[in-house]
Amino acid sequence: MAMMVPMRRNRNLLSELMTDPFDAFFNAASAPMQKMSPTLMRTDIKETDAGFELTIDLPGFDKEGVQAELKDGYLTVTAETKQETEDKKGTYVRQERFSGKCSRTFYVGDDIEEGDIKAKFDNGTLQIDVPKKVAKPEPETSRSISID
Repeated sequence: MAMMVPMRRNRNLLSELMTDPFDAFFNAASAPMQKMSPTLMRTDIKETDAGFELTIDLPGFDKEGVQAELKDGYLTVTAETKQETEDKKGTYVRQERFSGKCSRTFYVGDDIEEGDIKAKFDNGTLQIDVPKKVAKPEPETSRSISID
């Protein structure tokens, strides 16, 4: 009986044959996450005159599971999803839907405050607008130099 296994597209056999065996050995524990991580939280960052627009894909996540936090100039976006299944009939041969937590961190600058950042979540896409802070020029103070 054949197992139901999805086909891997864009498989590059030559690339897989030419990998360093030492890398595979030492990275064995992180290998499953390495293959999954490029598809989680894909982000586009666009610079505009007013600031930066971050567009983060979060398919399968809902608004309640997404959080954004600003701390020490770093904006951290965290998304969590829980898959609840009540199906007690049968066993899974393969389960590929993600259930867990992931996060990305972006440096936005020490002078950005939480109130400056605007965020909107719609249809699995998080849009974050981070303004550019314009450095205010310090007023010049004239100082007298005494002449001897």
